[in-house]
Order: sequence, then C-alpha cells, then structure tokens
Amino acid sequence: MDTVQDTPRETSQVALNLRVLVIGTMFGIVLVKGQVISWFNIQEMFRFQSAYMYLVIGSAVVVGAISVFLIKRTHARTIDRQEIEIKSKKLNKGTVIGGIMFGLGWAVTGACPGPIYAQIGSGTWLAFVTLGAALVGSYLYALAQPRLPS
Repeated sequence: MDTVQDTPRETSQVALNLRVLVIGTMFGIVLVKGQVISWFNIQEMFRFQSAYMYLVIGSAVVVGAISVFLIKRTHARTIDRQEIEIKSKKLNKGTVIGGIMFGLGWAVTGACPGPIYAQIGSGTWLAFVTLGAALVGSYLYALAQPRLPS
C-alpha cells in the first residue's frame, strides 16, 4: 500500500501557515482584550466623546513608523524569508475619496477590515453582515477599478 508523503515544500508551507494563524489569533486576542473592536468605543471616538481610540490609533501610528524605519534600515524579511519591499505612493483624489468612504463605513459598522474577524471570533455575529458588505465592496471596487482615477 502506497502512502502519499508530503514534500518538504508542502511541509514548510503548512508550518508557515500555522505560524501565521497563531500570530493572527494572538493579535485578535489583543484587539478583543484591548476593546479596540468594541462598537461602543468606536462610536465614542467618532462622536468625540472619548480619547481612548485616538490614543490607540496614535500609538499604532508611532509603532508603525518605527517599524517601517527599522524594516528599511535592517533590510528585514517576512516570516517566510521574503524581502520586504515598501513602495511609496502619491496622494491623489482617489485616496481622499476612498479614505472618506472607509471612515464612513467604519463609523456605521464599527469595524475596519481587520477587526471584523476578531468581532466574529468573539461572538459578535452581526459582524458577518459587515464581512459580507466588505466582500461586496471589494468586488465592486475590482469591477470599477479600471475606470477610477489612478
């Protein structure tokens, strides 16, 4: 009887996927425990009733800026040893319009794309509606993208 053996490439891909899953799960736990995915905290932010989310976002910007600096300075690589390439982008009208649409969606749903999964994982089942809307929006963007300003 022949058994199918995984090739070293398939085994390393499975190991990589497991590492990414563990890191993503840990990040989701941090989002839940830090109440960053709380619809109420997000609404308070958009109503200027609480500084909590502004402090979280501000600290994320600082950590992100330091991380980009270190990535460029040390020529860091991804978890699967790929070189990280950070391309610069120009600010244009489409970016501003997209940012406004993103902010409106965030204010209405209480979630930007990343925390949707943490909301679902924490039992906020209404987040499935947000996930569906995000998928539909992504599909519509893909259809409209060739006609959008570059």
